[in-house]
Amino acid sequence: MIILAKENNIVSENATSKKHDYEVLGTGLNLTDVERSRKQFGFNEIPEKKVKPWLQFIKRFWGLTAWLLEIIIVLSIFLQRYADVCIILGLLVLNAVLGFEEEVRASKVVDALKEKLRVNARVLREGVWSVLPAREIVPGDVVRVRSGDCVPADVKVVSGRLDIDQSVLTGESFSVDRGLGDILFSGSVVKGGEANCVVMSTGADTYFGRTAHLVELAKPKLYIEKVISSVVHWLLVIVSVLAIVALVCSVLRGFGVVETLPILLIILLSAIPVALPAMFTVSMALGAMELSKKGVLVTRLSAVEDAATMNVLCVDKTGTITKNKLSVVKTLACNGFSEKDVVFYGALASKIANHDPIDLAFIDAAKQEELPIGAVVQTSFVPFDPKTRCTEAVMQKDNERFRVMKGAVRVIGEACKLTGTEKKLLYEQTQKYALKGYRTLAVAKTDHEEKLRLVGLAALYDAPRPDSKQLIHELNELGISVKMLTGDALPIAKETAKNVGLGERIVLISSLKADCKKESLFAELEVMESDVFAEVFPEDKYTIVKNLQDSKHIVGMTGDGVNDAPALKQAEVGIAVNNATDVAKSAASVVLVNEGLTSIVDLVKNGRVIYERITAWILSKIIRTLQVSVFTVLTFLLTGNYAISAFGVILYFFLTDPVKIALSTDKLQGSNKPATWKIYGAVKTAAILGTFVIVESIALLYLTLNVFNVSINNPAIYTYTFEILFYSALFLNFNVRERRPFYKSKPSKILTLTIIASLIAGTILVTVGIPNLTAVPVAETLIILGLSAFFSFIVNDIVKVFTVQKLKIQW
Repeated sequence: MIILAKENNIVSENATSKKHDYEVLGTGLNLTDVERSRKQFGFNEIPEKKVKPWLQFIKRFWGLTAWLLEIIIVLSIFLQRYADVCIILGLLVLNAVLGFEEEVRASKVVDALKEKLRVNARVLREGVWSVLPAREIVPGDVVRVRSGDCVPADVKVVSGRLDIDQSVLTGESFSVDRGLGDILFSGSVVKGGEANCVVMSTGADTYFGRTAHLVELAKPKLYIEKVISSVVHWLLVIVSVLAIVALVCSVLRGFGVVETLPILLIILLSAIPVALPAMFTVSMALGAMELSKKGVLVTRLSAVEDAATMNVLCVDKTGTITKNKLSVVKTLACNGFSEKDVVFYGALASKIANHDPIDLAFIDAAKQEELPIGAVVQTSFVPFDPKTRCTEAVMQKDNERFRVMKGAVRVIGEACKLTGTEKKLLYEQTQKYALKGYRTLAVAKTDHEEKLRLVGLAALYDAPRPDSKQLIHELNELGISVKMLTGDALPIAKETAKNVGLGERIVLISSLKADCKKESLFAELEVMESDVFAEVFPEDKYTIVKNLQDSKHIVGMTGDGVNDAPALKQAEVGIAVNNATDVAKSAASVVLVNEGLTSIVDLVKNGRVIYERITAWILSKIIRTLQVSVFTVLTFLLTGNYAISAFGVILYFFLTDPVKIALSTDKLQGSNKPATWKIYGAVKTAAILGTFVIVESIALLYLTLNVFNVSINNPAIYTYTFEILFYSALFLNFNVRERRPFYKSKPSKILTLTIIASLIAGTILVTVGIPNLTAVPVAETLIILGLSAFFSFIVNDIVKVFTVQKLKIQW
């Protein structure tokens, strides 16, 4: 009697130990045992931590941008500017709702993917076999698995023999033979045979569960959040310095602190990147829509931007670089047969209906060589069995009847009754193929005397995809280093690397771990310099990705199996290929719909265009913040009055924010190298361009006061200063979108139309007037508009080009 007990998450066998109430295999568990086991171990599923929706929403009011808006709301209430309070409160809530809605939508996508993972299992309970949802099985249950089944938990084989495909779990290309006493991992696929098994571990205790735990631990670095924080940081530095200057100067000139509050309100308003989250989201959403047309589905929007900065791509071998499909790559003919005979008779000893990968490899090879396999009738077929290690078929062609066999070299050699010398030569050739990572089979057929004769050897190999070599070349041209990670042995890794044009620096993960124990710095360097990592486990892929990230690299990871999920989740750009498991797809941030990997190049190029759009917005925002805040402080210090109102600044935002968001549609040229966020470079460029923009704004204010004869105490001054800032901000978009002269490329139609619409709307408002904005003459408005255009298209554009080409300042 076999009695199962569970101690420290390990199921042990001990026939003499204290009875645990688990029944023997004859009848399976009874319902009492099932309930007891479920209370102890839970359901056969991975528990998830769910964040309460209301907490997710509340978090949207926490952060630098939210804090700035909240401070301004408090200041506006203190100054009794209730219209401003309503507008800014509306902005705050709108940002929170949009962000929350995006997060909920992403969560629903992941839940939908997980729903597809549900499988059933054949379970023996109380002497009756029944089909139950896999989540209901418990340790001690007896289950039956057969060809085509997905193993529902970690189980031990107690009868029967199986051919198991573990590629989605371990990354091994070839199926493995499993029999009495062997462990089958949850998620493996049965390729052949039947067996009764006892469930050993369920849920989080399974091999799959431990991988899922790694997925939970994996947290990709969201660089876009760092960029936003960095931008807001610099904006706060700018306005803080100006606020202190304004406060000190005001006190020295005899103004009270309360009288200075309106200017502080305006300075703070100028610093808030209200359109930043929307611009980022729209840019990446549009990029995601564009990519979807090319067969790339983006499940985490920030991955589009991360693809722009990605400088290392780790690729899984099986199913990603390779087809995860065996092919006949070498043949060796014997006894007067030809190489085509090896393929021909190997195909005859196969059956397409079985969907066996080896059978399909021979049949595909025969079709490619246009061999007449259809002219021979298969009268009987014995499929591959782990016990016999071969397939056998009886064929009929006209009046001729013969047998064909294919299988393990040793088995076929003995069936053909080869001599010791012949066997030795055969094994030597098999060993040579093995050194290249090939799997070798022998093929034989009977002659007219019914004697089995060896036809030859066939070497099988999981060949690379046709586009893999070209992809690696293109990625290298784009400045991205490609590293291959595989669970296969060193010979297979070497052969694959050679075929796809990867480097020759190949390392075994075991030796890398040994180096890590001796000297972590050396191991880190080895990870950086290696092109291929062989014999890796799921946790090793995760560790390699994390190691590269710790070395300040932006890492992409491609994969298709459960074993790739932790690394896919950890990488900034996790890419699941089209035939990936649902687990891999839910862990990834990008899913390829079409077969092959060339869509990754589209992802990178698209990401780099989006990077240029966001950079243009950042530069524009810093310049405008400098312009509004310095202009406000200088006019106050020079005249002793407020030349611009808080309402004017809010209106200015409402009319220019659509243009900033429209930048997300602009036609820009991406770099041929990985992008890097140069916020400090943008600040330096903004300081130079901003200085000219501020001087031009003061010059236009001087024109207003001395040529248009508008008094600083006249309410119309608010309209004129609004015009000065508004037109300058619109034309500035043409400067920041191009590092070359502005006329070198055309803006998108949407951006052009949005600028025109905004310009017309603003001009109408200042001409007809609205509350808090007095109407001014059209002629004077057109003069300010014309001069603003001249400053932007001529003066500022020359300064920009000089900054880039002569001062070598990059942003």
